[in-house]
Amino acid sequence: MFNNLFLKILIIFISIVDYFNKKKIIFYFKDKTNNDALNIIDIGAHKGETIDLFINNLNVKRIYSFEPNISLFTKLKSKKKLDNRVHLFNYGVGLIEKEDYLNIMEETSSSTFHNLNYQSDYYKRKKKIVSFLSKKDLIQKKQKIKIVNLSSFIIKKKIMTIDILKIDTEGYEYNILKGLKKNDFKKIKFVYFEHHYDMMINKGYKFSEINDLLVKNCFKKKYKLKMNFRKVFEYIYENSP
Repeated sequence: MFNNLFLKILIIFISIVDYFNKKKIIFYFKDKTNNDALNIIDIGAHKGETIDLFINNLNVKRIYSFEPNISLFTKLKSKKKLDNRVHLFNYGVGLIEKEDYLNIMEETSSSTFHNLNYQSDYYKRKKKIVSFLSKKDLIQKKQKIKIVNLSSFIIKKKIMTIDILKIDTEGYEYNILKGLKKNDFKKIKFVYFEHHYDMMINKGYKFSEINDLLVKNCFKKKYKLKMNFRKVFEYIYENSP
């Protein structure tokens, strides 16, 4: 019981530290958007941390938010039902429309569609910590999830402008971006995403491939922020035709 409590406290501590890093991101967007009414797509809503950050600090007109974890989505839907600016979807987003399995982790923010690299140093360190603090495995269960294509979603919802496309999907970022049609890239002003360098997830791509894809579609890297305690960076690319 003590170990489980300590694990929860550790997760809360990291979340608090991350919050102050996220505030730096908000300052960037505040400076760039000049209080304009924003249309936002939020892929990987988790518990609504980014939704709250955007809603409380920016002039949000509408935010389309995706969370594939059914348990988290249900709680999020209950929490956000009174705010008509927030539109929630219980899907994953990827290259093509299909069904896949989400590996739901003990630390739910690390859940991923990809397989884990059990030989990576980061996995072994994380496994030792979790094993010491909890008897549970890193992967709690697999959940069958519907994955949609972002361009198909944009067409269906008749979305003409996307001020911020935020992606936090534990190694699925490239799949999402690669599934976008060229005309839909033109609708996006900023792409804001997280990228892991720790090799725990078998992503099947490198950061350079994301960068090349965005540059090919007239985006330029404008901001880079390292997250505390892990090899994770957050990036903002701006559409600069």
